[in-house]
Amino acid sequence: MKTQNEESAFPSSLERAIIAANIINDNKGEEIKVLDLRELTQSFDFFVIGSGSSRRQLHGISEEIDDYFEKKLGDTRRSISGYQESRWIVLDYDDVVVHLFEPEKRDFYALEDLWGKAVEINWKNDASTKDSSSRIQ
Repeated sequence: MKTQNEESAFPSSLERAIIAANIINDNKGEEIKVLDLRELTQSFDFFVIGSGSSRRQLHGISEEIDDYFEKKLGDTRRSISGYQESRWIVLDYDDVVVHLFEPEKRDFYALEDLWGKAVEINWKNDASTKDSSSRIQ
């Protein structure tokens, strides 16, 4: 059971979404977007969307995110989908959902269009996570 101090130290969903975006960026992912869905659904707070050029790259990115979230943040992934085929990997952290795509699949499913009313977060300029060295330790 977490104490009150441990719970307050746990990063917010926005902070975790930005951390995931930075991990995608650090691993040479492309077209990274963080969509704020809090006003549109109660199911989750943020989508983090990124593209990779190969199965190996998508696997690496998903494993880096999972490792960081689990070991550094204490956040347990609820589920993973698409890892074997690796054309669209979905990592579900309850209030933050990470989507990693091959470019063709991303164009086909067009999540940004489907959730077109979502606010896009400028994750690169967030003061708390300017670069990978500023990720929560």
